[in-house]
Amino acid sequence: MPRSLTLTLTLTLTLLLAAATSAQDPPAPEPRYLFSYFTGNGEDGLHFAASADGLTWTALNAGRSYLEPKVGTKLMRDPCILQGPDGTFHMVWTTGWWDQGIGYASSEDLVAWSEQQWIPVMKHEPTALNAWAPELFYDADNAQFLIFWASTIPGRFRETEEGGDLGGPERDKRLNHRMYYVTTKDFTSFSPTRLLYDGGFNVIDAIIVRAPGDEYAMIVKDETRYPVATKHLRVARAEKATGPYGPASPPITVDWVEGPTALKVGDAWIVYYDEYTRKRFGAIRSKDLRTWEVISDRISFPEGVRHGTAFEVDPAVIARLR
Repeated sequence: MPRSLTLTLTLTLTLLLAAATSAQDPPAPEPRYLFSYFTGNGEDGLHFAASADGLTWTALNAGRSYLEPKVGTKLMRDPCILQGPDGTFHMVWTTGWWDQGIGYASSEDLVAWSEQQWIPVMKHEPTALNAWAPELFYDADNAQFLIFWASTIPGRFRETEEGGDLGGPERDKRLNHRMYYVTTKDFTSFSPTRLLYDGGFNVIDAIIVRAPGDEYAMIVKDETRYPVATKHLRVARAEKATGPYGPASPPITVDWVEGPTALKVGDAWIVYYDEYTRKRFGAIRSKDLRTWEVISDRISFPEGVRHGTAFEVDPAVIARLR
């Protein structure tokens, strides 16, 4: 057989075999997880990344913002998004470093957003320095939403006041946060602001997860700075979403992390966090929210991602965002 014919037959068979093999390969899974986040100081607003497995995340819209901030000091830091029972997406965020309120907007598809509102959650405390990293949780037991955040009220909780960083508009106050909350059913009327968590330490960046055993787990950042910096995550538990929450666990992460968010992937939760001094993201995983496995070496995030929220959506939502 001529050599040219042999080569032709060999190439043809190779191509046919490759085509048959390719036809048998399952299609790549559609992304169904979103991560809302901010970049820089939050000036340019809302960003999204998507993932099919909760491990590898890809920025959408070429990393450009989907929504610019309009209220408060016009930052959009720590964007937290939660889809309500009726399908509406609700978002809250930090509007400024020293604002006494938070931002709120809603959307049916994460593309078109309602007019932004500024909710003055700490205006009743004239000396309150801030309202940081608001989070949302749907309390199905009471058919209501919780909005909760960290605030410092100077002179309150004096026993831990000297352990915080200096802050405030004049950088002359000790930051000594506790978690506060309001409830709402419609994001139009809100309950009075109440204390949600005082674990006996300076605390920020709380999230709430419905845990096994019909209890609620609050993952918080211990913000203690002096005499020894901790800056790690701990877990407190309660029988109701609004508490009271019990003593916090020993640390579940390394020190100098912030901005946790939890995502259920399969039969386990992944808790992501910003290792902000090391300029990277880390993650731990657990099936029971009590024993943890570090999986930081298995995750990948776009460069510049900061504190946000991971959540599952219909793949069609991500298709629209693209």
